[in-house]
Amino acid sequence: MTPADPNCPCGSGNPLSQCCGHFHAGTHAPSAALLMRSRYSAYVLGLVDYLVATTLPVQQQGLDREAMAAWSAQATWLGLEVEGSEVFGGQPEHAQVTSTARWHDENGEHCHRECSAFVQVQGRWYFLDPTVPLKAGRNDPCPCQGGQKFKKCCAPYLNG
Repeated sequence: MTPADPNCPCGSGNPLSQCCGHFHAGTHAPSAALLMRSRYSAYVLGLVDYLVATTLPVQQQGLDREAMAAWSAQATWLGLEVEGSEVFGGQPEHAQVTSTARWHDENGEHCHRECSAFVQVQGRWYFLDPTVPLKAGRNDPCPCQGGQKFKKCCAPYLNG
């Protein structure tokens, strides 16, 4: 391992260029779990554009880019543990990834465990950001454009 190709921040033990670096450079992550890892690495590396681009397109305008950049820069990232991933059938396909991220900032050390939701749209996985509401009624077409009603598509993964 050379300093020019450090270990990937996602914790895989692989060089960044052979791991999440591919996704940061434009290759689509083939699974929700790999997208989760690449998003953690993007926070470590300050790649806010990548974080925005891998969030469901209808949610991207609602993201607070400035807050994301500040959190990325002000934290000392301590590690990611992906505890599990479950892919659900159907069209569009959904997945949930359970992970724990650790970081240190001016307020001390933190640990955040979450079960993140993802949807695959036209062969590409996207993060469903629970902090950006999807503006849809239960019987409206789902904002992910998967062809189903919101209540049968993304809503169950955002609401429990």
